[in-house]
Amino acid sequence: MSAEPLVLVEQAGGASRLAAVNRQAMDLGLRRGQTLADARACIPDLQAFDHDPAADAALLGRMAASCERWTPLVALDPPDGLILDVTGCDHLAGGEAALRGESLDRFRRAGFATRATIAGTPDAARALARFGRAAVVPPGGEAAAIRPLPVVALGLPADTGAALSLAGLKRLGDLADLPSLPLAARFGEDLATRLRRVQGREDRRITPLRPRPACWADQVFAEPIAHRPAVELALQWLASAITRQLEAAGEGGRAFEASFFRSDGAVRRIGVRTGRPQRDAATVLRLLRERLDALTDPLDPGYGFDRVRLIVPAAEPLNLLQPRLDGGTDSDDTVSDLVDRLVARLGSARVLRFAAADTHDPLRSSRLVPAADAPARPMPWPVPEPCEPPARPLYLFDPPQVIETLAEVPDGPPLRFRWQSVLHTIVHSEGPERIAPEWWREAGDAPTRDYYRVEDAQGHRFWLFRAGLYGRESGRPRWYLHGLFP
Repeated sequence: MSAEPLVLVEQAGGASRLAAVNRQAMDLGLRRGQTLADARACIPDLQAFDHDPAADAALLGRMAASCERWTPLVALDPPDGLILDVTGCDHLAGGEAALRGESLDRFRRAGFATRATIAGTPDAARALARFGRAAVVPPGGEAAAIRPLPVVALGLPADTGAALSLAGLKRLGDLADLPSLPLAARFGEDLATRLRRVQGREDRRITPLRPRPACWADQVFAEPIAHRPAVELALQWLASAITRQLEAAGEGGRAFEASFFRSDGAVRRIGVRTGRPQRDAATVLRLLRERLDALTDPLDPGYGFDRVRLIVPAAEPLNLLQPRLDGGTDSDDTVSDLVDRLVARLGSARVLRFAAADTHDPLRSSRLVPAADAPARPMPWPVPEPCEPPARPLYLFDPPQVIETLAEVPDGPPLRFRWQSVLHTIVHSEGPERIAPEWWREAGDAPTRDYYRVEDAQGHRFWLFRAGLYGRESGRPRWYLHGLFP
């Protein structure tokens, strides 16, 4: 924090104006919105820098991540505020007053001038932190605490604030003394809603940057740790604590994330996903170790980590399994375990699997998705009729290959076709299976396809199609080889 007058400047109204001023500049009479020329007339040696809102937003995001050491529920209050839901978390810091003091002290040591208030609703806490002096508001004391605040603390539009000022209503206490129905009729229901919220009579949930985890566990250190064995020991303890919580809830985690809070405020995170619900501590720890080993940018402890947290962002029900006579269980799935390890080491974007798609178009009937992701309602693969050959080949050409054909009639199945200079005589054919393009896609005007399953004299089976309906879409349709049957 600079000890000299310092301002940030932006272009507004055809002039350079002050977008932000530090405490020293404010004490000398400078204010936001003032032109830079007027400011330098008062302070010739004023330090001025260009305002960078993107950099401010990035800094606020880093501060929000640092605040997750006290609670996983942190929301942005742009351009320069944060709202933390510390319900049930204050005991970890020794109470609400201790938590507030610790947060202010940590940001002060990092060079930030901050204010904080703990209240029963986010709106009351925000208003008191920005415009009041209360530290910790006792339960039910919000209505009395906000009475001296100016009406601007409600965050109202400028025209509504001006109308209230003309009516002589300058403090929230003035509004609180009026009946709510006439107030809402005169200035709108939004004003009455905002007033109820800052009074603590109506609560609203904040929208945190990261969703509330299914469960989480913390390990706080009296002295920061910096060595890999100490980090792994902390993860081992946290994995055991997390799996106990999951077992008590009858659930298994589908994702696990470890957060490492550095003593300088920076946060480092690693995450792993599993192909099935998991609550085995040894397996979770092994996946986290794999992820640590696979980091291209090693985990930099800086001056050390003073807190490590393990959360479960996603969990699903996990039923107990019947042991087999050989001591194993029916859940033994070496392929799933291998996928989990590969995902932890290589990343979810590099380990893929095929998934069925809800479409009749064979070109879109399957897609590649991350192997660790399991949809809530997966699309089933088509099951062939008993004793019937498969309707689709296992091997498809992309793109389909052009072939030369001879047919008895133009819109009938081919009698012979030439592919790669080899002539195939067809002894058996099935079809046509007519497949039209999906009209809602950009290629909806592509020609209709008539597919045939054919077999040549040597027993080779092919999947052919004619592109375009004869006499309607094309005068001379072309033939293509799309796939080979086993």
